[in-house]
Amino acid sequence: MAWWLWMLLGFALVGCEVMTPGGFFFLFFGLGAITVGVLAALGAGGPGWVQWLLFSLISIGFLVPLRGRLLRRVATGDDAAARVDVLVGQVAVLLDDLPPGEVGKAELRGTAWTARNEGERALRRGQRGKVTRVDGLTLWLQPE
Repeated sequence: MAWWLWMLLGFALVGCEVMTPGGFFFLFFGLGAITVGVLAALGAGGPGWVQWLLFSLISIGFLVPLRGRLLRRVATGDDAAARVDVLVGQVAVLLDDLPPGEVGKAELRGTAWTARNEGERALRRGQRGKVTRVDGLTLWLQPE
């Protein structure tokens, strides 16, 4: 296949990636096609079957190590649970009296949260509690 056809295919695949929502598959096959186009232009592409083999190997060579990193870098709301888990171990200030096992309000990072007392002692308003886990929008607290 001519080098310019590989380049055209590569840019078309990269364009498809821009037009489709976030899977990041077309991008790596587009990069593979552009790479084979450059190799073909330099005379290192070989016959057609070698170019197709190179296209497959190079595309997968880009896809496997880079796709996960790229997805993590541009992650949006799908990673909300992972971002909330960083709250575990932090300290919240009680806005309500909180008997054991009961639900009330606590402030953490300037935001009021629903809080549940996981400890065996009552927590008093103004007291600090350590976040032991996060369940949805509820902080589970123990006395600090």
